Amino acid sequence: MHADYARSAAYYDLIYEAAGKDYGRESQRIHELIQQQKRTLGNALLDVACGTGGHLTYLREYYAVEGLDLSSEMLAIARKKHPDVVLHRADLTSFDLGRRFDAVVCLFSAIAYAHTVAMLHQAVRTMARHLHPGGVLIVEPFIRPEDVIPDHVGAVLVDRPDLKVARVNVSRVAGRVVSLHFHYLVATPGGVEHFTERHDLAVFTVEEYLATFRDAGLEATFDPGGLMGRGLYVGLKPLL
Repeated sequence: MHADYARSAAYYDLIYEAAGKDYGRESQRIHELIQQQKRTLGNALLDVACGTGGHLTYLREYYAVEGLDLSSEMLAIARKKHPDVVLHRADLTSFDLGRRFDAVVCLFSAIAYAHTVAMLHQAVRTMARHLHPGGVLIVEPFIRPEDVIPDHVGAVLVDRPDLKVARVNVSRVAGRVVSLHFHYLVATPGGVEHFTERHDLAVFTVEEYLATFRDAGLEATFDPGGLMGRGLYVGLKPLL
């Protein structure tokens, strides 16, 4: 399982800034949920699939943070932003850091790179194993199966004086997997570059997500609104 951002990582933050993503507001909401649910005394937090570290920028104000991602290109950017934060390169379905945290988060639909129900179970069990008793797991899913729009067309434009980036895509659907075929046009004073990336994201039902949390020994709830309309799953690891 791999999300390939080899070419686009350098433009990732600019693209989502242009798209209006508000990491500060989202992180504040995550902090509030953790504080409402958490039963531990510590404040160690692991951001799984942290990407370029957008949420870490704000969560580190409240927690002793670490990050984890599979993309070396994304981690390289996160390390430039947060040179003092421990960042791990590993797969979200199978990592083993040899320690536990008071909170684990997996945001911006990264969990959807687990393409089957079995992989989803494995990912949630892996994250739950890294929680102290009384710790909290928060997972932001991709869209639900009933919300999939076949052949959906999307576009984002970065418009800066010496940099223009146009990212356009058409979504294709095969069973439970939505394939996002991204085409990038990047214009700088040196010329125009074109490249493509494909990202396959799985959709699961609310009950399937809740079942994975229960299977991992967590008490789970679902917030249908979440951070950006995709919902949030919040799991509490029972105290011993």
